Amino acid sequence: MQTKIAVIGDRGSVLGFKAIGFGVFEADKEVSIAPLVSDLAKKEYGIIFVTEELIAVNLDVVEQYKDHMLPAIIPIPGKNGSLGIGMENIHKNVERAVGADIFQTQ
Repeated sequence: MQTKIAVIGDRGSVLGFKAIGFGVFEADKEVSIAPLVSDLAKKEYGIIFVTEELIAVNLDVVEQYKDHMLPAIIPIPGKNGSLGIGMENIHKNVERAVGADIFQTQ
């Protein structure tokens, strides 16, 4: 069984993913992605990459799925670069799993 992968973001950030077979969904940051993510989850997409710009204005969607095995919602930098949201999520998840911030620098 092959995992279905989707990418959600602005056209310039996600269009290239179509060439490698990902489901590509354009979304404007002024519109909630909750219905789209819900639909993709029902269609059994296992991984959904979302540009950080969209994650920043749709934190409720990420929160809704954070304790679910699938779909995994993964922030990716958009065409304008990283906002640091992806790394922040990694830090939080590692701290939750380990019980301490192992990335903390002195």
